[in-house]
Amino acid sequence: MSEPVRVDVWSDVQCPWCYIGKRRFEQAVATTGIDVDVIYHSFELSPDTPVDYDGTPAQYLAERKGLSMPQVEQMIDRVTGVAASVGLDYDYDHMHQTNTVKAHELLHYAKAHGRQAETKEALLRAYFVDGGHVGRVADLADLAAGLGLDRDDVVAALEAGTYAAAVKEDVAEAAALGIHGVPFYVVDGRYGISGAQEPALFAQVLEMARAEQADVA
Repeated sequence: MSEPVRVDVWSDVQCPWCYIGKRRFEQAVATTGIDVDVIYHSFELSPDTPVDYDGTPAQYLAERKGLSMPQVEQMIDRVTGVAASVGLDYDYDHMHQTNTVKAHELLHYAKAHGRQAETKEALLRAYFVDGGHVGRVADLADLAAGLGLDRDDVVAALEAGTYAAAVKEDVAEAAALGIHGVPFYVVDGRYGISGAQEPALFAQVLEMARAEQADVA
């Protein structure tokens, strides 16, 4: 029986295209039937954002990118429409712009406990769909507890910064690989895919990786 195709994904839980890319990639996996081992890596789009940012994501984008609100609203309308096309109901009116470093630490905690995939999905859904806060330790611990993880242990790990070094290592690796934006996928350690590409492209690369595995075997 062949080994799963390893897929390393750099992304942020506040990245709208990362959630869209996740759905498109999942569609490709379902279409090809190829077994994959997905490992999520940290990438902070806005590491300077305060945990309790006093404003909306739209206001943050306007300030950060120097755009007018009509321009930002047009961007949001576009990404919301694309999200809807893959079954995601983005709710920008109730999103909480925040610092995501603790969310990334939680993802590393979840990885250490064999629960990274469902934690990633839960964080993305909390931020983009459910109006949850993904920057505060208490909120993150509640989310983790809802997935069956030990809430007190999560709080202790996040407050101690147990996985802070792991987050920094991911960010440094991204820089070393020349990754400047997310989502970014590395398939089988050799194929890089930048952005939320269409399922057909993901499928093509997965099939190439699987074929090369078979040749080696």
